[in-house]
Amino acid sequence: MEDVRYEVDRIDRVLVAILAERQSFMHAAARIKPDREKVYDADRIEDVVRKVLESSKREGLSADIAEPVWRLLIEKCIAFEYHSFDASRSAND
Repeated sequence: MEDVRYEVDRIDRVLVAILAERQSFMHAAARIKPDREKVYDADRIEDVVRKVLESSKREGLSADIAEPVWRLLIEKCIAFEYHSFDASRSAND
């Protein structure tokens, strides 16, 4: 059991690094987008989820795990992007 926990912890560290990288792109997107209304894009959300579900199927990840995890991730990333968008615009005032 200790070996299994070690590997889960190792994977968690990798996931944290990958999520931090993803977050950096949300920050970049907030700087690039000209309007706050562009932060939320329903079509893009569904495209991301569709691609994730396709990848999940290939990799053997349950859609029951993948879809809610990614929808929550997207929700939190959008909130972060709104915050970054607002902060970057108020810094320029």
